Amino acid sequence: MASRIGEIIVDCSDSEAAAVFWCAVLDYRIADRDGTEITIAGHPTAPTIIFDRSTDTKLHKNRLHFDIRPVDTSQDDEVARLTALGAKRIDIGQLDVSWVVMEDPVGNEFCVMSTVLPPEPQPFHHT
Repeated sequence: MASRIGEIIVDCSDSEAAAVFWCAVLDYRIADRDGTEITIAGHPTAPTIIFDRSTDTKLHKNRLHFDIRPVDTSQDDEVARLTALGAKRIDIGQLDVSWVVMEDPVGNEFCVMSTVLPPEPQPFHHT
């Protein structure tokens, strides 16, 4: 028997801003609000993400980060879209690599990979 990831918890300074940004990035929706936490959800098999507001001061880069892959668009176009949503490119000493390191509006690093994925298949519905 195996396990699978049910939720990913992300501490952040502004859970609302993080949730709104990541909903736009991943085509998720806000599923729940509970005090300082906001849960977003997408495809039924994908893990939910919980943004938990924290007053802790961020001192270093995240030890865990998201690698996102564009769906049916180029890496450059996706970086431009994410920048328009409030992300910014950052340099963490990555040198010459195929991915782009960015930071979300609340300071969490993530990478935009160069490999483009096809869209999720739409569920078949009988009529």
